[in-house]
Amino acid sequence: MSTKTNLIQGDVQKRIDTWIATYPADQRQSATMPALRIVQEANGGHLTTELMNEIADYLGVAPISVYEVATFYGNYNHQPVGKYQINWCNSVSCFLRGGEALREKMEQKLGVKSGEVTADGKFSIKKVECLGACGGAPMCKIDKTYYENLDETSLFRILDELE
Repeated sequence: MSTKTNLIQGDVQKRIDTWIATYPADQRQSATMPALRIVQEANGGHLTTELMNEIADYLGVAPISVYEVATFYGNYNHQPVGKYQINWCNSVSCFLRGGEALREKMEQKLGVKSGEVTADGKFSIKKVECLGACGGAPMCKIDKTYYENLDETSLFRILDELE
């Protein structure tokens, strides 16, 4: 039996129900991805096993069905994140255009490695596979905004503006 956290209520429940309603009644599982996103946002940017269990209970599916989705896609976080979530593209295009060296400079500037949160809680870095903007490599996504054709000057300017 899964642990209940009771996060799926009120506005969170209404938002999930809106997605559930877009699928046939016997296909509630189809709302797994939006439910994960909604719950993650409501929980400050990350998921826990208890929250994934609550989603499974609410959708009427086995918890493994939710875990599989939450661990496959890079847009779900399983540990606390910073106020600004930096998703750093780790694709071949970004690598060939200097993305790895640029990421290392960013990590030095912020004082954290990928998977960590700065001491002040402002930034977290996560290496992700392709973000689908190969023509603008090297690039990253900070929260919901894509930043492309980055170099040290442009990246550091963006980080300084966010601080």
